[in-house]
Amino acid sequence: MSFQESTRPPDDDEVFYMQCRAAYLAVFRSSLSNISSKQQLCRVLQQAGRNPSHATLNKYWTSRTSKLNFDDFCEILKCERKTEEAEIMRAFRKLDVNCDGYITHSVLEKALTSSGEKMTAEEVNAVCSLSDINKDGKLDYAEFCRRLVSTTEQCQTAALDKLEADAKLKRQNFGSQLYSPPKSSVASASSVSPAQHAESDSTVKKDSQSSSRPPSARSRRSSLSNSVTVASSSSKAGKVQEPSGLQDWHHCFMKGCFFVDDKGSISSLQYHLHLPQKTSVYLTIQPLSLSHRPDKPPAWMNVDTAVFVMTAGETKEDSALVCFTESKDKEKYVWKGELNAGTYRLLPFTSGCRLKKQNKTNFSDKSVKLVYKTDTGELDLTSELREVLSEIFEMIDLDGNGLLSLDEYNLFELRTSGEKCDQDAWAVCKENFDMRKNQLTRQGFMELNLMEATEKDGDPADLWVTLESMGYNHMLELVEACPFQIDVHCEGTQPSMQPLCLDSGTKLLNQALQKSITLRFGAKALRGHDNVFIYTYRGDHRISSLIVNKANQKVTVHVNNEQSRNCCSSRGMAMFAIEVPARTKMVCQHVLPINEKQEWVYNCVETSLPST
Repeated sequence: MSFQESTRPPDDDEVFYMQCRAAYLAVFRSSLSNISSKQQLCRVLQQAGRNPSHATLNKYWTSRTSKLNFDDFCEILKCERKTEEAEIMRAFRKLDVNCDGYITHSVLEKALTSSGEKMTAEEVNAVCSLSDINKDGKLDYAEFCRRLVSTTEQCQTAALDKLEADAKLKRQNFGSQLYSPPKSSVASASSVSPAQHAESDSTVKKDSQSSSRPPSARSRRSSLSNSVTVASSSSKAGKVQEPSGLQDWHHCFMKGCFFVDDKGSISSLQYHLHLPQKTSVYLTIQPLSLSHRPDKPPAWMNVDTAVFVMTAGETKEDSALVCFTESKDKEKYVWKGELNAGTYRLLPFTSGCRLKKQNKTNFSDKSVKLVYKTDTGELDLTSELREVLSEIFEMIDLDGNGLLSLDEYNLFELRTSGEKCDQDAWAVCKENFDMRKNQLTRQGFMELNLMEATEKDGDPADLWVTLESMGYNHMLELVEACPFQIDVHCEGTQPSMQPLCLDSGTKLLNQALQKSITLRFGAKALRGHDNVFIYTYRGDHRISSLIVNKANQKVTVHVNNEQSRNCCSSRGMAMFAIEVPARTKMVCQHVLPINEKQEWVYNCVETSLPST
């Protein structure tokens, strides 16, 4: 989201985050606590107004799940809508054979104990006793629904009231800023006035005259302010110049794609780069335009990209950051320098400011048609789907040779189904689909997808799973993925690149990112904490901050970006709180300009919140 005005009503994301926080802290002491059982997951989902079925719980708590954290919980809530009163009423009306608003005990018991998620007779009796107003053995299901919804709202309101009480206690103990959660947990963003600015339990507003301490005392005690003004991209002069005669340098490239995963994290392939000898290097990464739909300019071309270069050690501890693409030329991010002979790891990165999980509630209910029947009655793929499949083909054709090797195709299979295609299955593909040099052609890729659609008698469900896994919505827009290309030019030797699938990839990238933030800029201690430090990387095109907690206990830091201008944050909110465990480093946020052609001002105030 952007930071424009400090006095504005909360947006949907802020209200949602606050409600998540309230529900979580109604069950756990801290948002650092983990959900450690399916029963706990059920309880906290119910606290948030959901009514999870056994199937829903099993979807999120599998045999391999040992714990879920607060971020996981937030992502689950995004996917699970609240149970509406009208929905419950519709279910009861199906049992109301007399259409008089009542269901007999015997009918209800039969329905609830013999089908679906079966209840016990005792549980059915308890349900009936709640709304058997006339004591005649009949359930007044309208009254039951009202009580159920009312109880849910009361639980959520109680959780919010607890947050407000905790915030007041913090103000008394801490003498800091005003906190004002909304009056009702069920208020929508549109119904909350500016005076009811919704925030998390750790969120605070600007200094208020009613505070118990003057602003100067409060800031000396706990706050750390960072302000950076960055010129527009058009006024920057220090761009890395492309080496003269670059067309004569040795060159290799590899494509890839950033994907937004179910929990909102971003993943991509990583790569090995081998240099036979010491050489001058010109390294670039940029979003990749897929040119099959000229009428629809790619929305992802403004996504920020970077690539970190690390030594290829055997373990994370053996790897060290060498350099990263810091300069920018239009959509291209650049590094120029000299590298020794050896093997390096290339770690692609995007901040999450512009590429992020889409809110499913904002999606259109409409879907583009994927398959149709020809005049002869045969199934075929629509032209819209063929265009998208052609884009996907380019995304997974990593070496750009116009063919898919088994390894490249398996990247697609792992992404969409979680399984690999073995040599035997590949041999079957060779017999049935167009292939060349033991590699799948674009036409063969179309034929394969048509076969899968035909096997399902035109049911597009599996096709939608594939498309959504690759980042497309139901209007066939690429909204949760960003294709990119890495180019390596070497003056004195021929470089080579290979894709990697590393279990340690995320840890390596986080290590490189943290090192890049601490590399050039000194730390500032958070006031009131000798062992908590804030590092801020100030680049021409991105600002990133890191919290380093060297203390033996967790610290909660409130972050306020409301005075920033023309900025968007990877956190998605102008104000948020972050809990950093003891002896831990944690990336706080990344910030980019909304409009790169205009000046942007990063103004961030980090404030320590007392433990409760």
